[in-house]
Amino acid sequence: MNDKTKYDAACKRILSEKSILAWIMRECLTEYKGCTIDEVIQCIEGEPEISTEMVSPDALAIKGMNTEDISESEGVIYYDIKFTAVVPHTHEKIRLIINIEAQNNFYPGYPLIKRAIYYCCRLISSQKGTEFTGDDYGKIKKVYSIWICMNPPKYKTNTITKYQITKENMVGELAEAKENYDLLSVIMICFGEAEGQAKPDILSLLSTVFSSTLTVKEKQTTLQDTFEIDLTQGLRKEMNAMCNFSDVIEARGEVRGEVRGIMRGEARANLKSIQNIMQSLNCSALDAMKIIKIPDDEQQKYLDLLHQ
Repeated sequence: MNDKTKYDAACKRILSEKSILAWIMRECLTEYKGCTIDEVIQCIEGEPEISTEMVSPDALAIKGMNTEDISESEGVIYYDIKFTAVVPHTHEKIRLIINIEAQNNFYPGYPLIKRAIYYCCRLISSQKGTEFTGDDYGKIKKVYSIWICMNPPKYKTNTITKYQITKENMVGELAEAKENYDLLSVIMICFGEAEGQAKPDILSLLSTVFSSTLTVKEKQTTLQDTFEIDLTQGLRKEMNAMCNFSDVIEARGEVRGEVRGIMRGEARANLKSIQNIMQSLNCSALDAMKIIKIPDDEQQKYLDLLHQ
């Protein structure tokens, strides 16, 4: 494994710690609002599965869900972290299937939100034969796909955005139980190290855990004092690993370099052309990019630059 792969694996193992997961769940999922962290931890079933061969020695006896989602036509998808959780304070046992992705590259050549929605759809369709059989669709469980974005563009830094299915009465008024259509949600958590900016607890927690400037000791102190998280031996080991691979955290620098890079040469001219067309024709950025034939996989980068 190269350094970047090792760093990636350490990030996933840190995020799979139940104390970290509990904070993410309590702060971002409506089902756990008002719960204590200990209560949320108790709702997590088994041990989260991690999509890497480097499983910590104390996590070899994992009893969670398979992280592979296999389709003959679409190949194999590896979810970063996948587990189930019980919704508290309900009379029956309802399970949420929650997929957590740690994303370093904010510009993979397509909108991340579309990939996240696709993951949710796969998480739902894969329930046939496990959660339900035949046409017993009433047993479909809600799924979440939570994306932890470590290197978002500046204007998205320190934001949390939720995408979900909602009901709209177009003609007349129709009552429908929310649990019948509220079956998938995507949550994008974009955190950063912006100084002097007040942040919600979960953004502050993630910024602390994945900080490239704090030492492991400083992280440990903040996690204990502010979030009441005691570092286990395994968690300390992974944080030390991240520090040892500090040169790999150049992912931030790579993303910035990528953004700077597209400002050079032809790309700078394209950006100027887009702005001129938008002003002259009073059209959208997407329409302007179609006129000058910007490839689909490059459009998001220009949209981000227009927002700078």
